[in-house]
Amino acid sequence: MNPLKKLFKQTAIYGLATVMPRMLSVLLLPLYTSVFENASGYGEYVNIYAWIAIFNVLLAYGMETAFFRFYNKEANKTNVVSTSLISLLATSLLFLILALLLKDSLAEWTNIDIDFIKFTAYILVLDALVIIPFALLRAKEKPGMYAVIKILNVAINLGFNVFFLLVLPKLAVEENTIWNNLYRADFEINYIFISNIIASGITLLILLPTYFSNKYTFDASLWKRMLKYAAPVMIAGFAFTINEVVDKIMLTELLSKTEAGKYGACYKLALFMTLFGTAFRLGVEPFFFSHANEERPQRTYAQITNYFVIMGSVILLFVVVYIDLLAKLLILNETYLEAVQIVPIILLASFCLGIYHNLSVWYKVTDRTKFGAYISSIGAVLTLIINLALIPKIGYMASAWATLAAYGSMMCLSYYFGKKYYPIPYNMRKILFYGGLSILFSALAFYVFNRNLIVGTLLLLVFLGVLLKMEGAQLKRILLQREN
Repeated sequence: MNPLKKLFKQTAIYGLATVMPRMLSVLLLPLYTSVFENASGYGEYVNIYAWIAIFNVLLAYGMETAFFRFYNKEANKTNVVSTSLISLLATSLLFLILALLLKDSLAEWTNIDIDFIKFTAYILVLDALVIIPFALLRAKEKPGMYAVIKILNVAINLGFNVFFLLVLPKLAVEENTIWNNLYRADFEINYIFISNIIASGITLLILLPTYFSNKYTFDASLWKRMLKYAAPVMIAGFAFTINEVVDKIMLTELLSKTEAGKYGACYKLALFMTLFGTAFRLGVEPFFFSHANEERPQRTYAQITNYFVIMGSVILLFVVVYIDLLAKLLILNETYLEAVQIVPIILLASFCLGIYHNLSVWYKVTDRTKFGAYISSIGAVLTLIINLALIPKIGYMASAWATLAAYGSMMCLSYYFGKKYYPIPYNMRKILFYGGLSILFSALAFYVFNRNLIVGTLLLLVFLGVLLKMEGAQLKRILLQREN
């Protein structure tokens, strides 16, 4: 099969598997914004899950990317699997013990209610234990199974959220019933945690055969090499997460949970770009490693980035044009809609992040992962400085601009160093043309024509017409080419 066609096919499947879990937060947005009538309640939820995202990175410590690298590199693949499983199992259990013992200190440090610390620890450990089983499915190119399990997780989580937050309060009206005994008033965040734990627990049970089907041998030498490779990846991942979630934490600390809640809700409206970027990355990361030793892989890498920019440009313009419709559909409480002005900025920032992930192939396939740590750390520093300096002055708009500054600078730095260490023949004229035209049309639709739906739709149609004229024939050749 044409490698690009194969990539698009796997990305579509991974996209479904990725979009569904991420779409959970979008599907639950109307529910949460109606249940949390005061934005401060949603702000508390946003703050807790921001901390969960940070600890997720620390508990994974770059082992997923290291697993892909060594699984493709080492002759003894079973050794890589078993060493990775043992490593993450040991560190996860150690974390759980320490978190439960130090829950008072953690609650004070994170500004999270102590009652939620246990729930948080359980979720983190369950998530860590499925990292390698899911990575193994991707490495073996089983996107279908990966997608089924991910979607099942979403369905369970969504179902229990709806039950606990909508159905149970209605069932508990009558006294002395099982539903009345089960229901607790003002227990919304607890119910969200319980739903998450149930879904994550069932996911782990489904993936348990991965733990039982391997001969457990711990290769200390391999583990040290994996850790050496993974350490910069972990630092980069930590910095990425700082860029993604620290704004919610700082808004909570410097302004209020109410402002953090408004920002967090409207931030979700930009999730469509994040979903696309994440789906593309999941499909392309194993592809990059598996094609690294082929003759002149740089040409293929360049084509992949070109098509990412094309598709990302369409998504950027589409969401900006129809942002008011999406906002009214997904956010049922008008209190939150005040922050809708952040959406174009966050969309563009997510677009830059997606391009960065494509550009980052150079340091991954050349084992220069330390550059990923350096670049993302610069982004994290920018995020912290801009948020700290400007949140007291311009509120959540500071967080939006900080996100764009961070991801934009990371994209530019990766391109600059990539040209030096692993030149890839990107078609910069095409990339700048499509990206620039999409940004121009988005700015016209949102700021100049004040989100006028008719004008925005016309601009979108013009952009799509240009794409079909210039890229239609090439895309048709790739997608319709027969398998060998």
